[in-house]
Amino acid sequence: MHHEKVLQHLKKHGQLLDSEIAQAVGIKLADVRTSIATLAELGEIAQCSVTRFEKGKPIEQIQCRVRGFSPPAAPGRKSAAK
Repeated sequence: MHHEKVLQHLKKHGQLLDSEIAQAVGIKLADVRTSIATLAELGEIAQCSVTRFEKGKPIEQIQCRVRGFSPPAAPGRKSAAK
């Protein structure tokens, strides 16, 4: 299914909301949520529920990240350690 696309996107971009993944990868939100649930059961990712409010209306989302994985450092100059 879409599990591999979701996992690869998380590996590349780090911690994201389900809606951000759906929009970026071009998969329906319901399919992304199914993939997230499967990947969490397999221990590939960690997830948590997030509620945010827009104009007083609660919006339920899922935030997730790959377990034990940090995305590579962004390219470009780094500040010198002192």
